[in-house]
Amino acid sequence: MSSSARKIKLHMPPPKPRNPFVAAAAQRKAGSHRKSRAAERRADKMALQRQLKEV
Repeated sequence: MSSSARKIKLHMPPPKPRNPFVAAAAQRKAGSHRKSRAAERRADKMALQRQLKEV
């Protein structure tokens, strides 16, 4: 490197402060408390297979 080359400093602005209430609210957020349609369909199919196996 020659002596005329300068070091370039990269100036980045500090990150925006995070909202402390968002994490708590996201953890409280609840989803549906039932099986999805695909899970219900599979459960029905498995129950039918069990019944057919018994007979």
